[in-house]
Amino acid sequence: MGNPLHERRSAAEWSAGSQVIEIAEKIGNFEQLTAIVKADLAALDADKIPAGWRDVIVAGQMEFGFADAQQTLPMVKCRVAVTVDAVCQRCLEAFRLPLETEADLLLLALEQEADGYDEYEVWELEESLLRPLDIVEEMLIMALPFSAMHVESAACKALSPVTEDSADDLRTPFAALREQMAKDNEGSA
Repeated sequence: MGNPLHERRSAAEWSAGSQVIEIAEKIGNFEQLTAIVKADLAALDADKIPAGWRDVIVAGQMEFGFADAQQTLPMVKCRVAVTVDAVCQRCLEAFRLPLETEADLLLLALEQEADGYDEYEVWELEESLLRPLDIVEEMLIMALPFSAMHVESAACKALSPVTEDSADDLRTPFAALREQMAKDNEGSA
């Protein structure tokens, strides 16, 4: 039997079987997520790009069912977690960014409405067949921060105290501008 994450079925078929899918998939199998991470890591020198970043495992679970007793409103509870390699926008160094996301989704056709189900987020299906991998990938993409930064401030070189010896080695995006402004201020004093 194949990997159910890659299978295509209608939302009603997934829900009718009360399908539970355990997720253990490499980041490299999520095309759009891989492209985003690759583009972010491209800002680094080739020797600083973390090896094996595509092999990190996305883990979690999807649990299909119906939100209503009449079994007309397919739903899925999805929880996923992964640690992606990213580039800190403060210090421009690679770091490990943990992502965790969960959602209870109503799987509705376009223009379909369901009143009274506020505990669910509506997921509009553009096609009649649904591939669970697409939901997981979209959830992870939406969980990515707009501007990735170290989780721990102490780990970020841009926020760490600079000693006299390391001051020459530190290069931040605005280091040259800061030096030029200091020179300009000296000249005008």
